[in-house]
Amino acid sequence: MRTLKLHFPDDALPTLDTFLQQTKKARLFRRAQAVRAVVKGQRLQTVSDTLQFTYSALRKWVHRFAHQGTQGLVDRPRSGRPPKITCELEQHLNRLVDQDPLQHGSISSQWSCRALATVLAHQTGVPLGRESVRCT
Repeated sequence: MRTLKLHFPDDALPTLDTFLQQTKKARLFRRAQAVRAVVKGQRLQTVSDTLQFTYSALRKWVHRFAHQGTQGLVDRPRSGRPPKITCELEQHLNRLVDQDPLQHGSISSQWSCRALATVLAHQTGVPLGRESVRCT
């Protein structure tokens, strides 16, 4: 097995620590955790086994971090249908989550994904499934 010879900037660990504290997306958090372990000196194979990444995926994220910083950990645009949930719609959903469901006619004092999807569709005209709401 070849040894990975990458040079990370001196502030790589503090940069990753800050990124880990600020990111809200689970997939970015996991990537940053894995890359941080490699930056700290753990072997790629050990980290990939421990955190259940494929070796090639982890190697890709480590290389991207070495060359692009934390921006290299972010998903790149993909081809295909654009997502239904725009940034504006996501912000609307986040505001809705902070409100009392009873004020919106719910029979429960806690939001369900289905209830959120229904109220969001009524308010914005954008129909989303409960799974789309759950993943947001």
